[in-house]
Amino acid sequence: MSLSGLEYSTIREISGPLLFVESVRGVGYGELARIKTPSGEERRGQVLEIGEGIAVVQVFEGTSGLDVEKTSIRFTGETVKLPVSSDMLGRIFDGSGRPIDGGPRVIPDDYADVHGAPINPFAREYPREFIQTGLSSIDGMNTLVRGQKLPLFSASGLPHNAVAAQIARQARVRGTEESFVTVFAAMGITADEARFFREDFEKQGAFDHVTMFVNLADDPAIERILTPRLALTAAEYFAVKLGMHVLVILTDMTNYAESLREISAAREEVPGRRGYPGYMYTDLATIYERAGRLHGSKGSITQMPILTMPGDDITHPIPDLTGYITEGQLIVDRGLHRKGIYPPIDPSPSLSRLMKEGIGAGRTREDHREISDQLYYAYAEGRSFRDLVAVVGEEALSARDKLYLRFADDFEKKFISQGVYENRDIDATLDLGWSLISAIPETELKRIDPATIKKYHPKYREKAN
Repeated sequence: MSLSGLEYSTIREISGPLLFVESVRGVGYGELARIKTPSGEERRGQVLEIGEGIAVVQVFEGTSGLDVEKTSIRFTGETVKLPVSSDMLGRIFDGSGRPIDGGPRVIPDDYADVHGAPINPFAREYPREFIQTGLSSIDGMNTLVRGQKLPLFSASGLPHNAVAAQIARQARVRGTEESFVTVFAAMGITADEARFFREDFEKQGAFDHVTMFVNLADDPAIERILTPRLALTAAEYFAVKLGMHVLVILTDMTNYAESLREISAAREEVPGRRGYPGYMYTDLATIYERAGRLHGSKGSITQMPILTMPGDDITHPIPDLTGYITEGQLIVDRGLHRKGIYPPIDPSPSLSRLMKEGIGAGRTREDHREISDQLYYAYAEGRSFRDLVAVVGEEALSARDKLYLRFADDFEKKFISQGVYENRDIDATLDLGWSLISAIPETELKRIDPATIKKYHPKYREKAN
């Protein structure tokens, strides 16, 4: 137990967002601290490390204006907790959990630890319920499942925010009228980006089902470490206590990782890859693993983290480690974006590891896996011939090669591309896939069972009608 009434004036050093406090007793890791500034202002901090009588405290509001002589600190004996209530829906909070929408403070039903509670893996229910996003490139090719964590890998200047907002608007569980509650966490984004999300939610009349935590680019960087944990704490309350289905959007995880690196440098830790701390994998896992479903619980948490790959580099440590922890990735492609295709999600490098569990008879349609595999193959063939055309010219291609070349263009323009407010159901997506693949001779459709071809191929369906 900490001596919570004791105030320390033994700050030895201020380094970046950190305070180093000497001669402390009875202080624990993760404990909340109150820092009194020379001007009389109070700031909040959290113990990052304790040992040999020295406590390392990260200050959420930053250390600007502090000095070692006139600053004092008091440890509260409690961890950081978020007051949670159903009244949080339709509200906007800052990166420390304080209301910034002009509304009253939330009257809490409970106080929840922002670090959550570890979940016994045996208590988790395997994600199997198909989520219809209304986007063919996701629903048809890289299906999202309720309780999954599926990140968007993007880059600067690409419309990942528009894609995420469209998914939040349109996401539904097939066969039910249940809509999703959206918990949105912004880390280091611009005021324009935050305004875009708010106005988009309001335009659709959905803001009553949205909770936003916003840390802007000019807000303290250290606050970004807390922001996603606050959002996930609220999401867990909605899902576990209130039985809601929650979609959590985290943007931008790259800004989060940069803050992690800043703290690591201030602590003078030995850097890992590209200067990021060696424990970044573990730290990211504490965020991404707070998704899923529990046995006996109606609610669920589905995560869609957004990260902008520095230099469009998918091997960068942030997307690389994220890909290991999460269950796939959706790649927002600059090449498709330059062609004017929206959403520019490239299905070839994208992956949903839980797709096989969420599709098929009784979930989407019995032909889903086969038509998806055939579309993948045909699109890959067409793209390979594009590369060949760049070398030898289109005249050197055979009739078959030209067929696949045209298919790749049609697939991008008609299947991947759709309107910002166009919401396709899964049947429309699969039927569109069949319509496109019908341009390929039946003898080439080797990834589809002949019985499935007879049932769903447009040629045979027209005859049946």
